[in-house]
Amino acid sequence: MKLLFFDDFRLGVLKGNNVVDVTSVAEGIPHSTPQQMISGLIENFDDYRDKLEAAVAVSDGVPVSGVRLRPPLPHPSNIACMAVNYMEDGTRSEPAPINAFSKAPSAVITSGETMVLPDAPATIFEGEAEMALVIGKTATNVAAADAMDYIFGYMNFVDGSARGLHAAAAFHAMKSRDTFAPIGPYIVTKDEIADPQKLHVQLWNNGEIQQDFNTDDMAHNISRCVEYITAIHTLEPGDILATGTNHGGLNPFQDGEQIELEIEGLGRLSFNIRDDLKRTWKRETRHDRADQGFDDATPQVRGKYA
Repeated sequence: MKLLFFDDFRLGVLKGNNVVDVTSVAEGIPHSTPQQMISGLIENFDDYRDKLEAAVAVSDGVPVSGVRLRPPLPHPSNIACMAVNYMEDGTRSEPAPINAFSKAPSAVITSGETMVLPDAPATIFEGEAEMALVIGKTATNVAAADAMDYIFGYMNFVDGSARGLHAAAAFHAMKSRDTFAPIGPYIVTKDEIADPQKLHVQLWNNGEIQQDFNTDDMAHNISRCVEYITAIHTLEPGDILATGTNHGGLNPFQDGEQIELEIEGLGRLSFNIRDDLKRTWKRETRHDRADQGFDDATPQVRGKYA
């Protein structure tokens, strides 16, 4: 099942190219916000699945192209992101030590919305294509062997980054900017994904493919990621755990560009970039720079902070 929010945060289920409004099915879930509704639905999904399927069966819905998509998880209590979690197509001789960071819930946007680049002295703005896990039940000190039982589903995730900030709180300033966590456009329940550890990941910038890799290149697999994070802090139903990226195809995000991320089975996430300062970079990926003998991202060419 593919769950989403649309228009004024109506709850929907995707049916082909249409969306069926199933808000009435979930109205009995105690909530005062859309996030509380979807979190409650996720936590009690076994009680609601048949009702949702019945509602979808008797309705054609409306074209999803004619509605306004909303983030399927509008304000999760936790967004945990794995750091340096890919073997980079064999260019790493061994996995980096397992590590992670948190991203602010206010960073969430979805398809049709805009990532806004801030007035900050970043050396470059990038977005990392990632598969995210959606947590299905309260998870504390989960063993790797049990980890998959705690996953509700999967979705596309982009980890926006303002690189090169040197303040004391640089990592938080780099990762937790408003609009720096595009997700969705919907949550795909785990029963629809045969093997989440073998999914094709592609990201396009203005129609040109930049990132192209597979989740089988993860250094620390999904179960280990869940084990690691939940040993540090509890994850709740409706929380997000992003599993990292292959850095080779990272490229500068610039004003006016359209970014599209499609992970096999998870649909396509499409959003825009706005930079009121109109800063520019060369169109180069990390792979391009490495081929030229550099080990950094392409430098800014024009604009403030160049």
